[in-house]
Amino acid sequence: MSGLVLKLAPKERVLINGAVIENGDRRSRLSIVTPNANILRLRDAIHPGEVNTPVRRVCYIAQLVLSGDADPAEADLQLLRGIEQLSQALRDADSRVHLDAATEAVRDGQHYQALKALRALLPREERLIAARRPQ
Repeated sequence: MSGLVLKLAPKERVLINGAVIENGDRRSRLSIVTPNANILRLRDAIHPGEVNTPVRRVCYIAQLVLSGDADPAEADLQLLRGIEQLSQALRDADSRVHLDAATEAVRDGQHYQALKALRALLPREERLIAARRPQ
């Protein structure tokens, strides 16, 4: 059997196709066998008030698709445009790998994989922003 395996901590919440599911008191493991199910761990969710940087904005668009709050076709255009803008600022080889993976995932309709690739850029963005702040 293939598919996604979610390992959930006690009381952890996950959004699956628009339904919030909360784990019980013990660790558990769920196998998601439905292809293209929209899944988002709520601990990984970016809240609207936290969408205050370029990478977070692009991540949030992917997250809206996963939560069912955005039309995938419309969001894909915004995602690809956002990734292109990020690629003009993040030119190092490691960032390119993540941006290329995100682009391919969006083109394949794999919004979770796109979000995962984009989230990998958040620490780098934080370091760049911190380096520009006056001391």
